[in-house]
Amino acid sequence: MLSLSSLALVASLLLAPVVDAGGPVGLRPKQIKNLVTFGDSYTDTVIVSNGGTQWPVYASGFAKVNLFPFARSGATCSNNITFRPFPSLFESQLPAYFQASGRGGNIKVKPEETYTLWLGTNDVGSNALLTGNDNASLVDVTTCMVNWVKTLYQSGARNFLFQNMIPLQNVPLYAPVSHFSRYWTAQRNSTEWSVFMTELVLSGNALTKLMLEALAPSLKGAHIGIFDSHSLFADMFAHPERYLNGTAPLNVNGAVQTCVFELNESTSDTGNCTIAQGTDRDSFLWFDELHPSEQADRIVAREIAQVIEGKPNQWTRWLS
Repeated sequence: MLSLSSLALVASLLLAPVVDAGGPVGLRPKQIKNLVTFGDSYTDTVIVSNGGTQWPVYASGFAKVNLFPFARSGATCSNNITFRPFPSLFESQLPAYFQASGRGGNIKVKPEETYTLWLGTNDVGSNALLTGNDNASLVDVTTCMVNWVKTLYQSGARNFLFQNMIPLQNVPLYAPVSHFSRYWTAQRNSTEWSVFMTELVLSGNALTKLMLEALAPSLKGAHIGIFDSHSLFADMFAHPERYLNGTAPLNVNGAVQTCVFELNESTSDTGNCTIAQGTDRDSFLWFDELHPSEQADRIVAREIAQVIEGKPNQWTRWLS
């Protein structure tokens, strides 16, 4: 049996940057008129997690397409796998989409629509796989996420962009040196969390990549792309000067809104908070201990808008 460190090594080899290099070309310019998004707080446009404007709003504006957002904060792929009291993809978001796209709904399903999914942060995080779940495994979670493509394909959808997990070991919540925050105030070993999160993300991304590669040939007429959020955020972390443009010193370890709690302090309290203001906010990679900043989301939006417009994109690889 492979050790966790061996699994992480295998996963990192499988997860080389997914750049389109002469394979399937994906979307044609001006092919896409609508953008339909699914996921968690990284994509939710109702409860905005970056303190400003979420990336789908920017992306739809950049690419000049209509936006139909179904992502919801706190979501996992399925509450039957990793239960959280939030609107999951399969029990809430997909049913809401099918209702909206059915007879009398406000979405008319067309094969040329683009469907995006950015999920996994809650599935592998605290109160889920990271801290233990007797009824779930990483295989269950990744299989569920890939089934999103199958389910929508059967309804007529044909264009899919699968956004993989970012390097979550770099967010303040899961960093090797971290503080207690609204997201976790119980005792923990921060180094252990960071190492395990690295392995969960690398292995999970490698599994979904392999599953999607195996699935793509069986879905006639479908275009399936992998948007490599992991490599993009790793590059932003390593080279913030290429992406961040605020008026404060560039910062990839702290956050726009940093709130330090005491051990076992109630998360209903505010904690001891430091909040960046104005254009200083665009110097940070993270908004808080878990979420990307608005500036990071502008970068995501810019790159995904390129994909929607049918332009070459260095972070996207088309499987079909």
